Amino acid sequence: MSQRNFSYCAAALLAVFMVFAVSNGQSKPKSATEKPSARKASSRITVQIDKSSVKNGGTIIVTGKAPRGKAVYLEVYSEKKVRASRFDADVDKKTGKRPYLLYMTHEMPAYYKIFAPKDRKEALDKIRKEGKSWSYSKALEDMGADIAYAVPAKITIDKYQATLLGSIIGSRGKLQPGMDAKENTKRSMQLVKARFRSADKVLSADVETAPDGVYKAEIKIRRGLAPGIYTITAVAGKGMKSAPVTFENKISFPLLYLTNGGTSLNLFGPFFLTLVIAIFGVLMGAGGGFIMNPLLVLFWPLPHTVVAGTVMPTVLFSQGSGIYNYSKIKFISWKLGIAIGLAMVAGGFIGPKLTEMITLDQFKFVFGWILLVLAGLMFWQTTPGYLEKNKKEQAILTEFKKQAEAAARAKKG
Repeated sequence: MSQRNFSYCAAALLAVFMVFAVSNGQSKPKSATEKPSARKASSRITVQIDKSSVKNGGTIIVTGKAPRGKAVYLEVYSEKKVRASRFDADVDKKTGKRPYLLYMTHEMPAYYKIFAPKDRKEALDKIRKEGKSWSYSKALEDMGADIAYAVPAKITIDKYQATLLGSIIGSRGKLQPGMDAKENTKRSMQLVKARFRSADKVLSADVETAPDGVYKAEIKIRRGLAPGIYTITAVAGKGMKSAPVTFENKISFPLLYLTNGGTSLNLFGPFFLTLVIAIFGVLMGAGGGFIMNPLLVLFWPLPHTVVAGTVMPTVLFSQGSGIYNYSKIKFISWKLGIAIGLAMVAGGFIGPKLTEMITLDQFKFVFGWILLVLAGLMFWQTTPGYLEKNKKEQAILTEFKKQAEAAARAKKG
């Protein structure tokens, strides 16, 4: 090989060596760029569940892994939607005036709950001790659960401006422009409390997290909830959310799901209760609704608005059969009945609107006093003194009975 050729080969080898060195040097920054990706992978949070369905409630075991040192929260909600409303008539601390604002949504999840770490149990106990005055927004903040609050914050809320007179007769008022995201979130928290009432129904402290980030929680889905798909999302910080997992809550007859109530119940319970009430209600010349209302609210987790609305048409059946039988024995004054009925028509327009503006506690308070007054009047009418003064009434009833018996004999003859 000539000296010139040797020089060419040496130069070529040197060039190859330099290219290799440069490319090798450039690969180092590339590995450096992979580090954020690796860090991103380590910041992910996972979630798994032990079963895909439960039957009328049950326990779901949730497991997964989060970054070390991160508290894990689980947001659980149902696909079923229900209506929730809140009438704000509290005195504004700044203006000293009552706003008379009605907030209403038809998109509230029938079930919604945030499961917090077990070490937040003390904070939850303090919230329970606040009783009915507890604040959902403050509770979320105290438990650190506000990072997991997401689904209700996105619901559509209608805002109505009512008036004092309008609220008395049950008018929703004038629909106001939509709210911004911050205001919508604030009002959604108030609607969550108005819908579920108890802190235990929307907050729990059940998530155990190990030092390496592995976590576990037992989620208890109580009986009588909405059927269908439930979603679970794990959250370990702002913007750190897992992919959702789902399971199904199944129900079957005799369980019945009440769409507007967001709950399910055994059909036989209300059936036999209503049978007994109808017998005694018609005996007293009523449909029995005034007895059914408080008992349905007491024994089953039903919104008072749904109870009041449901009882109205059911009373028609007992009243219809009662009207037929009372007319046969000539115990009906149609003139008086029609006059009273006109007042009933007016009350039928006002009542339903007014019901959605009062809370369950106000409903129970008013209904309780009405029942006490009625009970007092009926007891007074059984005293010897009252009966002595009203012998004429007894004579009229006896005459009615004779006429009814005579009419029955004439019809047979």
